[in-house]
Amino acid sequence: MSGRETRFRQWLMRRWQQVRSTWSAVRGADSLDDVERVRRQYLESEQRFRALLESLPKVAVQGYDRQRRVIYWNEASTRLYGYAPDEAQGQLLEELIIPAPMREPVIHAHRAWVEQGIEIPADELELQHKSGEPVSVFSHHVMLGEHTDDPLMFCVDVDLSDQKRVHRELDFATRFDALTHLPNRQTFETQLDEVLAGCGRQDCGLVLVYLDIDHFVEINDALGYEQGDRLLVELSRRLHRTKRGSDLMSRLSGDEFVIAFPGLQREDVLPQLVHKIQQALRAPFMVDGSRRQVTACLGVSFYPDNGDTARELIRNADVAKNRAKLDGRGSVWFFDQQLHDELLHQHRLADRLEQALDQGELLLHYQPQVSAMSGRIENLEALLRWHPHDGPPISPVEFIPLAEHSDLIHRLGDWVMEAACGQRARWRDAGLALERIDINFSGRQMSRPDVFERFEACLARYDLGPRHIGIELTENVLIEADDRILEGLRRLHRLGYRISIDDFGTGYSSLSYLKHFPVTALKIDRAFVRDAPDQPEDRAIMEAAVFIGHRLGLEVVAEGVENREQLALIQEMRCDLVQGFYFFRPMPAADIERILAGLVMGHRGLAG
Repeated sequence: MSGRETRFRQWLMRRWQQVRSTWSAVRGADSLDDVERVRRQYLESEQRFRALLESLPKVAVQGYDRQRRVIYWNEASTRLYGYAPDEAQGQLLEELIIPAPMREPVIHAHRAWVEQGIEIPADELELQHKSGEPVSVFSHHVMLGEHTDDPLMFCVDVDLSDQKRVHRELDFATRFDALTHLPNRQTFETQLDEVLAGCGRQDCGLVLVYLDIDHFVEINDALGYEQGDRLLVELSRRLHRTKRGSDLMSRLSGDEFVIAFPGLQREDVLPQLVHKIQQALRAPFMVDGSRRQVTACLGVSFYPDNGDTARELIRNADVAKNRAKLDGRGSVWFFDQQLHDELLHQHRLADRLEQALDQGELLLHYQPQVSAMSGRIENLEALLRWHPHDGPPISPVEFIPLAEHSDLIHRLGDWVMEAACGQRARWRDAGLALERIDINFSGRQMSRPDVFERFEACLARYDLGPRHIGIELTENVLIEADDRILEGLRRLHRLGYRISIDDFGTGYSSLSYLKHFPVTALKIDRAFVRDAPDQPEDRAIMEAAVFIGHRLGLEVVAEGVENREQLALIQEMRCDLVQGFYFFRPMPAADIERILAGLVMGHRGLAG
């Protein structure tokens, strides 16, 4: 028994003894005056006793006689159990607040105390409200006069409802997602490991699908987190309708869900399961009062092929999902060892690329753009190259997409800006005849909030302007650009900077977009240039692009010119500039300097 319980019991015993002794004094009084005096003392003592019990608003106190009938019921007991004092008086304890399964044990415990002196220990109990609802309490028991013919038991009950509620909320918060009420990662892994154990005993498979909403951050940024949360709740409801009773589902993070389908095999996935999940996304979602189409990339792993624990299956499905994201919106990938090896290679390559930035392994090559009519060098395009100190060069086709899908693209972008601007300033100071160096900007770079500030700050450091530096963007970057990006481009356009659409014709290919964008030049993709001499369709596309570009006042550049036949066709179409191996390959700065200085004849010229 705790010190607090002991002190309370001692106090209650003292008060009871005072009441009993006062009553004994009344019975033994010699005169009416003595009787009246003692009676007043008894009443005052009993009033003080009751007032003190009633002053405990959070503590319910009940008194019971030898037959467990109520003889005392304070206001806190009414609030806790719902019975008014006159309803409770004379009622049996076990029929009043004791749930049916506990009644016999309570009766036996009371008798054991009265008859054998075996105390009822203090404990947490779940008793019963008048309405039938459970009531959680911490109950102390005190027996007064336990060795007399008239023992009384007092129950002192502390309401635990708030503590229980907080405990339930805390338990829920640690095991479930507050927004969707789905199990969180930890709970899901525990549940999945239990299911996998059953799959192992029954020799059956399991399919795990990892779902990641495409470009969900754009919804949050554009419409706010409240609208994004509504979309996630609706998606969780739709996904829930796709699962069977034995399937498991979890929200792992902001826009990522996993669903486990026990009892299914690999061959069940493609025709049925993936289609069913994709169907949940097919109907538009109502977001901010408008209908919005949502897609998601899926990664799939299998038990036992891709792991025999929850953590392994989730990790491998995540790997497959990340590979799917490289293919674009709505893509699906299935995990296999080759994918694992490829991603491991990419991870190591990313580490090497980060080291390359620090160890001086990157450099710029420059490819001239020449006049289609005169063959004179007009501008240069800066192209990033990686030459490791301890191995062969690594192609930009391999490392640029890798950087695009990580924050490395921002470091690379800053490095290219700095290197190109520094080189242009050196050539200017050397008096070399050159107009402009064009720098490529990726979509990921343009999404950086301070991209324009960083670009203009770099130009300012080298005292460069529109005559010296231009930028190239793919048309997809422009079409997906938000108002911030478009306004930044318009500002550069007003200042006179050249803004070129690179690889024109390979993206959305809608010429009507051109009137909305602040561009000054089109670069026709090399695929059209390569096939135009032999493919009438490619030739028609080139002719249309050149015609519309000129009508809009844009400069038109043909990429990938490699032979005389292609050059003749481009001249016939009256393209402005040519870029390709027919004239120059990309070259280090030293080679460009020699060409610009007239020390080397670096191309075959128009008569070539």
